[in-house]
Amino acid sequence: MSGRRVRLETPPAWRRVLVLGLLLGLPVLLMARAVSLQLIEGQFLQGQGDQRHLRVESLPAHRGTIHDRQGRPLAISAPVDSVWADPGVTVDKASAAELRSLARALELKPGQLRDDLVERQSRAFFYLERHVAPDVADAVMALDVPGIALRREYRRFYPTGEVTGHVLGFTNIDDRGQEGLERAYDDWLSGEPGQKRVLRDRHGRNIEDVERLREPDPGHDLTLTLDKRLQYVAYRELTSAVERHNAVGGSVVLLDADNGDILAMVNRPSFNPNRRSEMTGNRYRNRAVTDSYEPGSVMKPFTVLAALRSGRYEPDTVVDTAPGVMRVGRHSVRDVRDFGELTVAGVLRKSSNVGAAQIALSLDEGRVWETLNELGIGSPTGLGFPGGAAGTLSPMPSERPIERATLAFGYGLSVTNLHLARAYAAIASGGRMPTPALIAEGRRSPPERVMSAERSRQLRQMLTAVTEPGGTATQAAIPGYQVAGKTGTSRKAVAGGYADDRYISTFAGMAPATDPRFVAVVTINEPRGSDYYAGPVAGPVFRSVMSDALRLYNVMPDAPVDESGITVAGGGEP
Repeated sequence: MSGRRVRLETPPAWRRVLVLGLLLGLPVLLMARAVSLQLIEGQFLQGQGDQRHLRVESLPAHRGTIHDRQGRPLAISAPVDSVWADPGVTVDKASAAELRSLARALELKPGQLRDDLVERQSRAFFYLERHVAPDVADAVMALDVPGIALRREYRRFYPTGEVTGHVLGFTNIDDRGQEGLERAYDDWLSGEPGQKRVLRDRHGRNIEDVERLREPDPGHDLTLTLDKRLQYVAYRELTSAVERHNAVGGSVVLLDADNGDILAMVNRPSFNPNRRSEMTGNRYRNRAVTDSYEPGSVMKPFTVLAALRSGRYEPDTVVDTAPGVMRVGRHSVRDVRDFGELTVAGVLRKSSNVGAAQIALSLDEGRVWETLNELGIGSPTGLGFPGGAAGTLSPMPSERPIERATLAFGYGLSVTNLHLARAYAAIASGGRMPTPALIAEGRRSPPERVMSAERSRQLRQMLTAVTEPGGTATQAAIPGYQVAGKTGTSRKAVAGGYADDRYISTFAGMAPATDPRFVAVVTINEPRGSDYYAGPVAGPVFRSVMSDALRLYNVMPDAPVDESGITVAGGGEP
């Protein structure tokens, strides 16, 4: 090799160009990609990142509180926690032991819990349990299970429970009204939910509130005409009577005679809206406004009103009811016994079916029907309560004598307790029939005059004798007060006619009779036993409820007294 020169080969030119191009092009590509990521795709990628860490959550709005007329709460909303999951996160990152502990805390089956999460793995939100107790919420969060968190909501509570259940109704799990006033005034009570943006960690848990997008707008409060004290009294007395007579149920309505304010409205059987297991259709119906029935003899005062209007009768006009039965076509109208000659006032005092039928048949056709129609029988009461019944009254007066006769003593039509209370309020308030109301400051129609003040006074005087010795409702008398009212013991309609052993016992009345402040209607549905007449069954309930109303509102006694100061009327029975 000595003396020889080694000649080195020079690389091809294209290779140098390629290497140089790569060295110069790589920064350009990196810079172009950076520009693309920042300027072209930046907004999209930022959104994708935010979706994985930022979430928009709703902020529940506080539902308005419902108060009684004195401002005492009847329905309130309290904050509670609900347990929710991000199923994808929980399924991927939670261990089997953590899921078992979670199921135990929520009293769920572990297998069912996992199946529910797997089934909803593509979703980002799933409720595991709504409205849990505080100790359960604390136990769940102490487990620190990935993807499990709490959400603040509101739950409706009813301090008076079953006492006001039928009037207030209830809300569903999402705090929306389902029955009663909660449903009727849902838009007023419900608020507008707000929104907030939150930051979540990799386990799906909120770690920071980023911003408030919209503040929640709370619902409005609602003040009722109900008096919580009288509502309790009415419910207690009705419950006692239903149990004492082994009845199917019953209702009580207490009205302010002047303006139609409903001070108490209760039913049995009832339900507790705090216990969702009791919410079955046959229990949460407000029977005082939804159920109509043939009222019987409580309608006789309006037959007498029609007679007084005709000019052919006065309270002392004599009606011969002997021999206690009368034929009307092929049918018979009977009294419980032969009362002989009675005055018109005596027809009410003794509750004579024969006397009422004779009066009605002696009047022009349609006279009694017109009076009932003017009193709103067969028409809506104007309360606006969900499911309220209008009752029934034939669209035209009947020409059949038997139908005219039975209409005179409360058959062939139907009413609710609220219809009766409104009609009797017209007698109590000097002939002006008020529109019943449950909302303290709600709009209502002005009272409608349906009879003269003189006629209403005459009716009150005649009805006062019903609760005095010799009348059918001495059990409704209140010591120190004059009570005007009427009993009604009607047989229930069944297939093929009327039952011989199923009755509705009703007492409708007012006090003090000289200047009534309150009107009450008591109905006991199917009392079982030896007592089924309205006097001994419904009368004591009326007496107890009305006595407490007069006492709580400091209404002065009106019973006459002799020179020694001893009451000589309205004393009632011991």
